[in-house]
Formats: sequence, structure tokens, C-alpha cells
Amino acid sequence: MSYFDMASAAPLHPVARQALLAALDEGWADPARLYREGRRARLLLDAARQTAAEAVGCRPDELVFTPSGTRALHSGVAGAMAGRRRTGRHVVVPAVEHSAVLHAADAYDSTAVGVDRTGRVAPRDVAAALRSDTALVCLQSANHEVGTVQPVAEVAGLCRAAGVPLLVDAAQSLAWGAVGGGWSLLAGSAHKWGGPPGVGLLAVRKGTRFAPQHPADERESGRSPGFENLPAIVAAAASLRAVRAEAAREAARLSALVDLIRARVPELVPDVEVVGHGTLRLPHLVTFSCLYVDGEVLLTALDRAGFSVSSGSSCTSGTLTPSHVLKAMGVLSEGNVRVSLPPGTDEAEVGRFLDVLPGVVAEVRARLGAPTAGAAGAAEPTAGPTGADGLVVDSLGKLCPVPVIELARVIGEVPVGGVVTVLSDDEAAGLDIPAWCSMRAHDYLGSRPAPRGTAYLVRRRT
Repeated sequence: MSYFDMASAAPLHPVARQALLAALDEGWADPARLYREGRRARLLLDAARQTAAEAVGCRPDELVFTPSGTRALHSGVAGAMAGRRRTGRHVVVPAVEHSAVLHAADAYDSTAVGVDRTGRVAPRDVAAALRSDTALVCLQSANHEVGTVQPVAEVAGLCRAAGVPLLVDAAQSLAWGAVGGGWSLLAGSAHKWGGPPGVGLLAVRKGTRFAPQHPADERESGRSPGFENLPAIVAAAASLRAVRAEAAREAARLSALVDLIRARVPELVPDVEVVGHGTLRLPHLVTFSCLYVDGEVLLTALDRAGFSVSSGSSCTSGTLTPSHVLKAMGVLSEGNVRVSLPPGTDEAEVGRFLDVLPGVVAEVRARLGAPTAGAAGAAEPTAGPTGADGLVVDSLGKLCPVPVIELARVIGEVPVGGVVTVLSDDEAAGLDIPAWCSMRAHDYLGSRPAPRGTAYLVRRRT
């Protein structure tokens, strides 16, 4: 079995395992106590904080450990906003931020900044979103779904000039290096770099106004209440140092394998869109979307074939909501596959994945009755007569990718310049039909409300 979902959770690093076992024996006491066992625990905690701070690029007294990366983000947003409450309640968040940041920002007056088709934020758009009452700007160092690296240094410069703190979600990038630029707050999560789950970190630079939003607690500078999980913290810090020592070598090796996947998948599998930035990206992550494929079915089939991969798309049989990241990028959401390679992955494993993928995709498409080159599928769409809106396809009550499949099967029935109207109540159709038009060189004419669902209009170009 090949585990290709490093971006969700990394396998426990051997150094983390060793440190965890040792700390269970030596670090069980209360580090706030003055007796021998407490002093020993305190030394372990201080050493872990020093190690983590060196990796992050901050002072040890600027960093606290939290129960998770999500808690670090929530505390970071709430604390920064409370510290600057006299400035206002406005927060700027790119539309592709992790849901933890978006949910935290929902409590305030938030402005979502758009991205380009690679998922990258333009610093000028962040600058345009700043207001006199902006209290905080949030920006991930790299996107968790498509791997695109964000312009942290440039945005940090804009924020510094405007006197607004910048919170960076560095969960996906800390394993590969420190985040540059003049950020004010930074959050990370140990299970992303091979540490144990249940440990996050939050760094708050000196001079950043910050007011913890929970009952007063004497631990972790009052910024993360509760008894520290010292063995897990020690393991998290040790593993972060270990993966950093290997980062340069692994980044170069895995980046070459990702380049191979990016190049070969469109050659091996028809109707595929590789998403994310081609060069400004994490070294181990690649995402692609397959037309006419149910993402959940595809991931299950790949699992049966021996490959554990993830998906940035939530457009599956269990939900009507597509990925907010892919939606913001304006790219295809159906049949989305995220491959994130753990350290140690070799070319033979990637080769086996590339050998298996075409057959698995073809099998899933055949099961759905998707159109193939020179052949018709088995299932016929429900199409009405050609009228004022041309041919009407009724896909109401059907989940993606069925509306796109039915559109593809009938587009040849109208003359060049003719219009096909697709009726759908699946939210993902609003993303996937325009993406299909772009991939197929047809004109997407927009959408309008229908008595039931939404009508999507497509004009045949060729």
C-alpha cells in the first residue's frame, strides 16, 4: 500500500516516536512545580520550545504550544482581533484559506480576497481590501489543497506599511522551511510534519497586540490554557528538527517526482486538468481533476488498487458542496485527486501509480456512462425539444459529474452556434459546467434562476 496523503497527516517520524517514548518516562510531572520531577519536566518543555522557535524563526518567549493547529488558528485570529478592537472588526482573508481560518473570520466583518486560476493571491488585491478599520490580515504560506505558495513576504510588507498585523497559517510548509517575511502571528500543526496529533503551535511576535479570549490561565503565557501534553510536545519539536534536517534533499527529490506526475497524468488520462501553480508550489504535492468522474468513487477505487490519496473536492455522493478552494480558483472540481508524497517515496511507487491511474479512471467513467472518444455511453440524458434556449437537458436531482456528462453527450446534437441549457440543482454544476466549457472550447453564456434549480447556458463553438 502506498500512502500518498502527506498533506492530511504525515506518518509519525521515527525521531518523534523515540522522543515520545523517552518523554513519557521523563516528562510526566507538572513543569510548573519546583521539585525535582517538575524541574526536569520544565527543562524538557523549555528545550522543546527553543527547538520549535528556531525552526519557526522566532524567539522562544514568542511561541506557545496549543492542543491543535486549528486551536492555534482560532486563538490567533480571536486574540489578534481582540488586541486591536479599538481599530475595528474588519479582517481580510483570501478565499482559499483553510476552513479553520474562514470559520474564525466569520465572527467578524470579513472581506474575502480572490485568487487566480493557480490559487495564488495578488498582493495588490490584498492592499485594495485594506480599510481604516482593518484589524488583521490572514494568509496561508501554501495552500493545503493545491500546494500553491503564497507571496507572504510581499503581503507582509504591505501590512507593515499599513500598520496591520499578518497571521500566517504555515501548517503545510513548516516541514520544508521557515516562513520568511515580517509576519506578526504564525500557526502550525505537528501532525503535518510527522509529529504526534494533538499538538499545534502559535507564535506571536513581540509588539503585536494580542488579548487571549479565554479565562485567565498561567500556562503558556496565558495564551493556551490547560496542562501541557509534554511528551507529545517534546516529540513534535524533535520531529520538526529532524524533518528540517532532511528537507532540502527530500524537497529536491520529491519535486522531481511531482514534476513527473504533472507531466504524465494529462498524457495518460484524457480530459484531465492539473491545478495549482507549476513552479511556485510545495515540493511534494500535486492536484488534478478528471472530467466525468465522481471523486469519491475514484478515491475508493484507487484505495482498492493500493494507493491512499485525498481529494480537494467535496463534490461527492455525500454532499452538494464543492471545494471552496477549487471554487475560488474557477477550476474543475469533479474527479479531484490530491497526491502528496511522504519523504522516502521512490520513483517506482510513482510509476506504479501512473500505471494504475488510467485504468481506474476509465473504469469509473464507464460505470457512470461518460462519453468517450468516438463512442457513446450507455445512459441517455433527459433532453427536451429545441426551443428558444436550444436543447434543454434536465439534470435536476442528479449530482456531479452527471450534469456535465449529460451536457457532453448532447452538445453534438445542436448546430455550431446552437445553445444547450442544462437544468441542475447541484451547486457544483455552477463550477464544473464553466470549467468544462473552457476545456472543450465552448462558450459558457452564464446562468439564471429556473423554476427548480438553475439553468446553465452553453453555446456550441465547434
